[in-house]
Amino acid sequence: MAILPILEVPDPRLKTISTRVESFDAELKKLVDDMFETMYAAPGIGLAAIQVGVPKRLLVIDLQDEGPDGESIRNPRVFVNPEILDPSEEHSVYNEGCLSVPDQYAEVERPAKIRTRWQDLDGKVHEETMDDLMATCLQHEMDHLEGILFIDHLSRLKRQMVLKKIEKARKLGGGHVHGEHCNH
Repeated sequence: MAILPILEVPDPRLKTISTRVESFDAELKKLVDDMFETMYAAPGIGLAAIQVGVPKRLLVIDLQDEGPDGESIRNPRVFVNPEILDPSEEHSVYNEGCLSVPDQYAEVERPAKIRTRWQDLDGKVHEETMDDLMATCLQHEMDHLEGILFIDHLSRLKRQMVLKKIEKARKLGGGHVHGEHCNH
């Protein structure tokens, strides 16, 4: 396994529309292992393949449950070729962050519940209704597959402010310290 470099705004590759995964092989499984290692090291709770420069419809999520002793219990999930079948009319708002938009957070409104279809690493099709943070995280990661970042959901003014903050931090040579928000 390897920690892969995460693309950051304004890298134009983040605007790439990802293509379907057709081969469910050892190469795909290695990419997933590397994506999990990269996501955990960042740290984050979700990562789309395009964020590590691979324009495939693949994402990993781990919301990590809390164990009885307060320790984090990993619950890794892989979504290949995911699609939303039925978004709810009801919406919820989460303070989202993104590993490709370092140290910036903003409230984003999305459907509160979604019916989703995806394939696993063996190509088997699954369907599930998701809500709360899982629904938000999955929609955030699926946006990446369409070349959309969470800041694209903000007003033009707010988006420009976020990008200016990132540029200023880079000029000051600041490293990233990812917070415990909804980092994808």
